[in-house]
Amino acid sequence: MSFNLAAILTETALATPDAPACRISGNTTSYRELDELSGRVAAGLRSAGLSPGQVVALQLPNIPHFLIAYFGALKAGLVVLPLNPLLMAPEIEYHLTDSSAALLVGFASMHAEAAKACETTETPLYLVSMTDDPLPEGARSVLELISMEPLEEPGGDVTARDADDTAVLVYTSGTTGKPKGAELTHFQLYMNCTVAGELFGVKSDDVVLAVLPFFHVFGLSSVVNVFVRRGGCMSILPRFLPGAVLDAMEADRVTVIGGVPTMLHALAREDIGGRDLSALRVAVSGGASLPADVMRTFEDKYGIEVLEGYGMTETAASCSFNRPGDKKVLSIGKPMWGVKMRVCDPVGQLLPAGREHVGEIHIKGHNVMKGYRGRPEATAETLRDGWLHTGDLGYMDEDGFYFIVDRAKDLVIRGGFNVYPREIEEVLYAHPAVLEAAVIGKPDERLGEEVVAVVALRPGASATAGEIIGYTKERLAAYKYPREIRFMDELPKGPSGKILKAVLREG
Repeated sequence: MSFNLAAILTETALATPDAPACRISGNTTSYRELDELSGRVAAGLRSAGLSPGQVVALQLPNIPHFLIAYFGALKAGLVVLPLNPLLMAPEIEYHLTDSSAALLVGFASMHAEAAKACETTETPLYLVSMTDDPLPEGARSVLELISMEPLEEPGGDVTARDADDTAVLVYTSGTTGKPKGAELTHFQLYMNCTVAGELFGVKSDDVVLAVLPFFHVFGLSSVVNVFVRRGGCMSILPRFLPGAVLDAMEADRVTVIGGVPTMLHALAREDIGGRDLSALRVAVSGGASLPADVMRTFEDKYGIEVLEGYGMTETAASCSFNRPGDKKVLSIGKPMWGVKMRVCDPVGQLLPAGREHVGEIHIKGHNVMKGYRGRPEATAETLRDGWLHTGDLGYMDEDGFYFIVDRAKDLVIRGGFNVYPREIEEVLYAHPAVLEAAVIGKPDERLGEEVVAVVALRPGASATAGEIIGYTKERLAAYKYPREIRFMDELPKGPSGKILKAVLREG
């Protein structure tokens, strides 16, 4: 079957050409403009000698140029490799080499590390520049990729692809070794944005807060693809700053918030008195577990429902979600349409419902990746008998709702007892002085591992380690509560806002 994911843009542009596709700092790009510009980029990439199936790396912040290059590369039949603009040269070099990228599109004001990597790998570098300053030696302007020939039809000559061809190559975080490139197909990404859009009732008059990084699978699949597919508008912000986010939400009449728990946590602490945020109708949280206290605080302040979901890079962002009016606090919801989930013991036996039956979550469906690029052994280890083995521990209750207990690698085994950090973190977040919390294990000669809590206190608040330990001791079994408290001004976070436990363990 011939199919190209870029159809979600072309079809929307045909249906509502003058509707706003995105807004940033008061400037609006219509669907007609986005469709035409991306079509010109597609023609430019073909003229530059790139062939269908080759990889184009995009190392851009959240700006309209990302959308233009993204859909342009798809229209040209190319594979898009989104990269974090903050990566250093050795990291960029690894991604370019591992993916065999044929070209990199970067941002002129953040180009130094990309230029080093491109010189080493001999990868052509094209830069998006927001000024008239001359480009650095060896780099070319992205304007050269834009064909000056008028397109004969909206969307241009979109290159036909097989539905199972790779459209996007997203690298996992690499917490257990080198990052691996998950191959996400045209059809998989189309199904994901179609099903997710239906689940949340996304309409053409919706405006989504587009502050999640576009280079991250959550921002790309659950924000960009969903809202282009439905013809909604993206209120784009290049970075998360609570004040600027609230300004954009008010100015652009944002209806949907897509974020990770740390973003919702920060917004829950902001003063919104005097602001008109009446357009808001729902918030979606993913990427990490959402503490119940944070959810309640956010919902009370903004007067909207927060729907938590679950997904991975390997599932194009989405697997399960709570539905509007049908949710359970701390649950990741029920499987999306066309997706199956199960809980199994270490030997693969299906476990019954009930919180006492914790096992590894497996997933099957249209959302599961083709595999890891160039890594057949890693693919075979993760995809077994048609099921994706997630490495996440959880259970299903009697009503079919799934609950994540923790990542298998985050599990702390203290004196033979399984200690799930998320359970302890829930207690810590309820402490009035605690702003952020993460629980890790450290080696212990007697017990195997000991429980350690790393916390950041609220501004102006004070608490001693003994006070926090005493607070948890009153609320948790003796083998669970942390014996050590480490204080930090702020916990380290990744590009999507997720707390980096690997960094905490190294510290």
